[in-house]
Amino acid sequence: MSEVTRAGFVALIGAPNAGKSTLTNRLVGSKISIVTRKVQTTRFPVRGVFVEGNSQVVLVDTPGIFKPRRRLDRAMVASAWGGAEGADAVVHLVDVQSELAVRENRAKAADHRQIEDAQAITEGLKASGHPAILALNKIDGIKRDSLLAVTQSYFDTGAYSEVFMISASQGSGVGDLKARLASLMPEGPWLYPEDQTADLSMRLLAAEITREKIYLRVHDELPYAAAVETTAFEDRPDGSVRIEQNIYVERDSQRSIVLGKGGQTLKWIGQAAREELGEMMDRKVHLFLTVKTDERWAERRDLYGQVGLDFDV
Repeated sequence: MSEVTRAGFVALIGAPNAGKSTLTNRLVGSKISIVTRKVQTTRFPVRGVFVEGNSQVVLVDTPGIFKPRRRLDRAMVASAWGGAEGADAVVHLVDVQSELAVRENRAKAADHRQIEDAQAITEGLKASGHPAILALNKIDGIKRDSLLAVTQSYFDTGAYSEVFMISASQGSGVGDLKARLASLMPEGPWLYPEDQTADLSMRLLAAEITREKIYLRVHDELPYAAAVETTAFEDRPDGSVRIEQNIYVERDSQRSIVLGKGGQTLKWIGQAAREELGEMMDRKVHLFLTVKTDERWAERRDLYGQVGLDFDV
């Protein structure tokens, strides 16, 4: 008699910078979501796949849920809630360090925004009538009494069925969460081959890796005004790959920032992206970057379609 298999979807939702991408990468065991100090780094649902026992779990790393101000914001938030609605289980990730900073009156503006967004998510989950799993993240160095107090305040809302205390960056508690998610998946055949860890095309992943390097290098100077599009992805006879990408910014002053003096910043971005892509694909990568100014790139319908966002929200 063959072993019963399970497969299903888990949506990771939370405020920007709660650590969803870090947790996704930790659960999957490889990098599929970009991680930077910038909030709202993830712009569209990224599906990671992991196997635990006889269960295959498809993680949907959603964009952070926040108060939208522009079309791209609205599309990201709609995508996040859409991912939650269609999932077999929902995990709400909360930055417990920001929560405690607010409670102890030592919070920065970013902490207040983080918790306001987290509370709005709690209200949304409560209204849905489907209890979620609460995951308190960034527990490193936090006293147990403080963690229990935060847990109680969230649990009393009635929006959650259970709670896990984890550190996505260090791995603490992630194994228990992983096992629990696997147990919640419905019976059924696996949805992906056993060795597949992501449902993301290499063209799109390549663009995301370059976007990550841009923010890592110019995170202070450049706001959320950059997009990367892979315009060519060509396998070469020698086994290498040629990738051409456009980097879009809204103003000429931002283009100058990305280029850097004598093109040095763009050179660093290209080299860092090329090296990581080469390691991921285990072959030589020829990467060619072009920086273009387009003040209306965030209004281009085709860019939304490429990453699965709804342009018309």
